Amino acid sequence: MPTSDHPTTALKRNKSRPSSTYRVQVRPDFPLKATAELADYLADLGVSHLYSAPLLTATPGSQHGYDVVDHTQVNPELGGAEGLRALSEALKNAGLGLVVDIVPNHAGVAVAKANPTWWDVLKNGDKSEYAKFYDIDWSRGKLLLPVLADDPDALDELTVEGDELVYFDKRYPIADGTGEGSAREVHDRQHYELANWTRGDSEINYRRFFAITDLAGLRVEDPEVFDATHAEILRWIREGLADGIRVDHPDGLRDPAAYLQRLRDAAPDAWLVIEKILEPGEHLPRWPVAGTTGYEAMAEVNGVFVDPGTEPFFDTLDHYLTGGTTSYQNLVHDTKHDVATRMLAAELGRLARLVPEIEAAPRALAELAACFPVYRSYLPVGGRHLAQARSEAGRRRPQLISVFDQLLGRLRNPEDELAIRFQQFTGAVMAKGVEDTAFYRWTRFAARNEVGNEPTKFGVSADEFHECAQARRQDWPDTMTSLSTHDTKRGEDVRARLAVLSEVPGDWTEVVRRWVRIAPLPDPSLAHLIWQVAVGAWPIEKERLLAYGVKAAREAGVATTWQHPDESFENALRAMIDKIYDDPALHREVSDFAASITPPGWSNSLGQKLVQLAMPGVPDVYQGTELWDRSLVDPDNRRPVDFGARRELLARLDDGWLPPVDETGAAKLLVISRTLRLLRQRPELFTSYRPVFAEGRVGEHVLAFDRGGVVAVATRLPVGLSRHGGWHDTTLSLDGHSWTEVFTNASYGGNRLAVADLLQTYPVALLVKE
Repeated sequence: MPTSDHPTTALKRNKSRPSSTYRVQVRPDFPLKATAELADYLADLGVSHLYSAPLLTATPGSQHGYDVVDHTQVNPELGGAEGLRALSEALKNAGLGLVVDIVPNHAGVAVAKANPTWWDVLKNGDKSEYAKFYDIDWSRGKLLLPVLADDPDALDELTVEGDELVYFDKRYPIADGTGEGSAREVHDRQHYELANWTRGDSEINYRRFFAITDLAGLRVEDPEVFDATHAEILRWIREGLADGIRVDHPDGLRDPAAYLQRLRDAAPDAWLVIEKILEPGEHLPRWPVAGTTGYEAMAEVNGVFVDPGTEPFFDTLDHYLTGGTTSYQNLVHDTKHDVATRMLAAELGRLARLVPEIEAAPRALAELAACFPVYRSYLPVGGRHLAQARSEAGRRRPQLISVFDQLLGRLRNPEDELAIRFQQFTGAVMAKGVEDTAFYRWTRFAARNEVGNEPTKFGVSADEFHECAQARRQDWPDTMTSLSTHDTKRGEDVRARLAVLSEVPGDWTEVVRRWVRIAPLPDPSLAHLIWQVAVGAWPIEKERLLAYGVKAAREAGVATTWQHPDESFENALRAMIDKIYDDPALHREVSDFAASITPPGWSNSLGQKLVQLAMPGVPDVYQGTELWDRSLVDPDNRRPVDFGARRELLARLDDGWLPPVDETGAAKLLVISRTLRLLRQRPELFTSYRPVFAEGRVGEHVLAFDRGGVVAVATRLPVGLSRHGGWHDTTLSLDGHSWTEVFTNASYGGNRLAVADLLQTYPVALLVKE
C-alpha cells in the first residue's frame, strides 16, 4: 500500500465514525504532551483516531484516570487545558481525531480535599448544595467513611489542624461551629463518621463502584448533576477538540438508556461507544450509540483459533489436577452469592430496606442476584433474564419460592426503586463474582477466561464466527472491536499462544503434570493457571510472574485474600515461582516447551489480529500491541511502551522490508499498518460481509471472508495443519478479477487461488480486488 496517505480526506467523508482507534493510557508519567508527540506515528500506522484514557482531573497521582475528582477541568497533572489543546492541534495537523473516555458512574473520593463537591458534602452533610450529586442513603444520619485502621483506638490518632480533621495522610473538613474540644469530640459532631475500614462492605451508605470505597456513585440521572459533570466534556465535542466518547461502566447507572439518550441529545454527531459486557447470546438494547467497546468480538475472534475438539482432554486434565469437584455453573453461583452477601452486604442491606415487610428478602435477593444470567437487565428490556433467575433460584432454594414470587412483581416494575437498585446490584455481583473471582478459580483453559467470554465455551467454529460477524455488520456496523484493553486478563498474544495448547493437549498434559510435582503449590487450580500464564507469556521476568501470581491468588480468594493475606501460602507461592527460575532443569524445560508453541502462537496472533481489524466494526489497537504483547492483567498491561522502536520498525517496513515472522514482532506491525491504512484510505471496500470457504482436505484450516472488495485470509489451527503436511491442494474460489496481496504486494488472478501460494510468506493475507 502507498505510505504517503493522509487520513484527512477520510475524516471529512465521515467524521463521526473512526476507521480505527488507538488506545493510549494517558497518565502523569505519559502526559498529553507525550501523547501529542505520537500523532505522526499514529497517522503513519494508519489509525484515524487516538482514543485516550480519561482526561478530567483525577485523584492526585492517579495512573488510570477513572477516579475523577473535578469535572470542570482537564487534569493539570496531564498538562491541563493547554495540553489538551496542543494534543488536539497535533492530531488535526496529522489528520487524526480524538475519542475520549468518560466516567459518568462515580467520582474519586480517596483524597477528599481534591474533590470540591465531596468536600462540601462532608462539611455540610445533606444540607450541602452538592448532596444530591452523590447516591447517599442519609437515613443512617451520618456518612460512613471506612478509612480507619482495624484498631479500636484508631480515633485516638486524629488531630485537629485549623478547620480540618487529620488522620495520618487523610484530611477531612470540620463543619462550621463544631471545632471546639478534643479531636474525637470534634469528630463526633461532623456529618460523617470515620470508621474501621473493615466496616465498609457491610455498613457503607453511599453507592460505590463495585466494592471500591474510594469511588462514590454519582447521580447523573439528575439533569443538574449530568450538566455539571458533562459540561467540560461536551465543550470538547462542541469545539471540535474531541470527536467521540467512550462511556465507562454504564451498568452502574440508575437508568443507562435515559443517560445515553441525554448524552446523544447533547452530542448528536459524536461517535459513542459504551463499555458494556455482553454475555454470549445477549444482545445490546437499541440505544442511541454506535455499539460496545468490543468484548464480545474479542471472544469470537479468540475462540475461532481454539480447537474445540480437544475440550475433553482439558476436562480430564483439570479433574486430575484439581479434583474437579464442582461445575463452573455451581462455582459461579457460589462466588456470586458470596459477593452479594459479604463484599456487597451494604448494598444488599439497602435493597432489603426497601421491602421491610419481607423478613427473608436479603436471602432471596442475594439468591436471585447469584442466579442472574447476565450483568443486568434494562427494564422493560431483559425481563426474561429475571424470569431465568427466578427459575434457577427456585430450583436451588425451593424453601424461598414464595418469597421470590412476592419480590418478582416489584422487581419487574421499571419504576420501582427496588427494581432500579436491583439492576445496579446484579452488575456488580457479576463483575466481582465472575471476572474477579471465578475466572481465577476455574482454570481449565485460561485462554478463554476473559472478560465477555464464557469459559465453558471452549472454542468457536468458523460457521459460528461468520454468523456473528454477519449479525454485527447488520446490527452494529460502527461498534468497536478489540483484542486487548486495559481491563483484559491477559494480552492478546498470550491468549493466541495459549490457544496452541488446544492443539497439543497430550504434550501439555505431560509437562504440566510433571511440573506441578516438581514445584508444588497447595492450591492446584491456581497452580494450573500460573503454569499456563508462564508458558503463554514466556520469557517473563520473575518479578512480573510473581506479581501476577500474588494478584491471581488474592482475587481467587481461596488460600489468601486482599483483606487478609495468608503469609504462609504466599511464601509457598513465591517458592513455586522461584523454582521455575532457580532450578536449571525446570527452567530449561519451561523454556523449551514455550519455544515449541511460540511459532504457532505467532501464526494465531497474526490471524486473530487480521480478523479483528478486517471484520465488521471499528477496530481498536491497544497501546503497544502493534508488536507482540505478552502483558498480563493490570497493572502489568500499563507498562511503558517503546514507541521509538515501533517508529523505527515501521520506517523499515515503509522502505520495503518484508520481515520474517520472528521475535521482533515486525510481521505483526506489517499486518496492522497495512490493514489500518487500507481501512482508512478505502472504506468502500469494507461495506459488506461474505464468508469465503476453502476447498481441499485441509480447508477447515482457512478462515476467510470478503468485505466487498477485500478478502481477509487467516490460518486456523496451525499445528494441525503442520501435521497434515501443509496446504496441499487447498484452494480459495474467487471471481476472475486480478487481486493484489497487501502484505507482500504479490499479484494473483484467476478463479481458483492455491492457498499454499497465497500463504507462502505469511500465515495471513489481505487481497484487494484490482
